[in-house]
Amino acid sequence: MMKRLGAAISAGASLVLLTACGSGSMSGADSGPASSAAAAGLTDVTVGAIPIGDVAPIHLGKAKGFFEEEGLELTIENTTGGAVAVPGVVSGSFDFAFGNTVSLMVARDQGLDLKYVANGTTTAGGDEGDFAGVVVAEDSDIQTVTDLEGKTVSSNNLANIGDTAVRTAVDKAGGDGTKLTFVEVAFPDALAAVENGQVDAALILEPFLTPAIQSGARVVSWPYAESHPNLDIGGYFTTEQKIEQDPEMVEKFTAAMKKSMEYAQDNPEEVREIIGTYTQIDKELLDEIALPRFTPEFHRDAAQTLGEAAVKYGTIDKAPNLDALLP
Repeated sequence: MMKRLGAAISAGASLVLLTACGSGSMSGADSGPASSAAAAGLTDVTVGAIPIGDVAPIHLGKAKGFFEEEGLELTIENTTGGAVAVPGVVSGSFDFAFGNTVSLMVARDQGLDLKYVANGTTTAGGDEGDFAGVVVAEDSDIQTVTDLEGKTVSSNNLANIGDTAVRTAVDKAGGDGTKLTFVEVAFPDALAAVENGQVDAALILEPFLTPAIQSGARVVSWPYAESHPNLDIGGYFTTEQKIEQDPEMVEKFTAAMKKSMEYAQDNPEEVREIIGTYTQIDKELLDEIALPRFTPEFHRDAAQTLGEAAVKYGTIDKAPNLDALLP
């Protein structure tokens, strides 16, 4: 069971890792001397975050001084995903970390006392575009999401938020999500897998989605948006012990993240600019990719929909306790 936990956390982290970063090397950790924080009367707080577009608000909030305004000296430690972030939070190396919703459901399902304190990223919610899409070849006979029944679809990792959302989108459209076969293909290789017939369709996320569409691939589903128009993809979590032992820090961090999320949502061009400071995405592509929404509050009904689907498809054993998981 614990092996499944580790695999699912790693899978979810890899999924989010590729949502908004290329395959190039990542920037180093953003840090500042503890002595400077003490001298300024600030409390040190360390956050583990994969260098992806989803975490743009926390970088933007740091640059804008929102964390200092709350009395915090923020250090952002780049991680490779949940396989590092979750143990980092549990051990106390990180005060908080970013993780996707299904990975946190899996963690709680296996007994870890992890809890979200701030939202991170939400589907754009429209039926004409999002930062995640299921694509097919231009000449494919697949025209709608329900046409995926009986087909082979790729996802970057299995038994996590990607395939769960695609199956849910099929169900929501009146089809049967159980009748899809998923295979694991990395996002950079997914379009080629469609073009050479290895798979019938592929879940692709930015920054790979825009180039795929430009090359002629057709989007037949926006699975995050179709699963729920307010589906939250991931957020910032810590342990229940941290919340109980240091409620003041948690309150300050949550307040700073709320400011950061609201500012990011209102200033998309600054979001694109800040992403370019901690990822290796080319500026031309960065100007074209679809961005998620940044909403401070979690959407409980969306989380319930995702949790029910995760149980239905065997990703977790029982319905998640949303009171324990969400703020």
